[in-house]
Amino acid sequence: MAYVVAEPCINCKFTDCVDVCPVDCFYEGKNFLVIHPEDCIDCGACEPECPVEAIYEEDELPAKWEHYIEVNAEYAEKWPNIDAKTDAMPGADEWRNREDKGAELSPDAP
Repeated sequence: MAYVVAEPCINCKFTDCVDVCPVDCFYEGKNFLVIHPEDCIDCGACEPECPVEAIYEEDELPAKWEHYIEVNAEYAEKWPNIDAKTDAMPGADEWRNREDKGAELSPDAP
């Protein structure tokens, strides 16, 4: 079972999680990160590193964000791989505690 990036990541894109991933299973969109479910080895290293608590084990994902399982799988096939920490998005600190950011998710690659 893979880990999943959920809504709190939108418009923040902190990459502390990427820096600790031993298998480089993160993929980067314009304003969001996803985890490739086939590459994730379920090690859990990424979860405690996320400053906005956006990463969940698939079976612990809150029901309101279950659709992010499919979002991660879909965009991991389209977006480029990211394997090193980068700067968070401009304004990330302003977005980090906002709720209901789902409509802000961009399908575009960076």
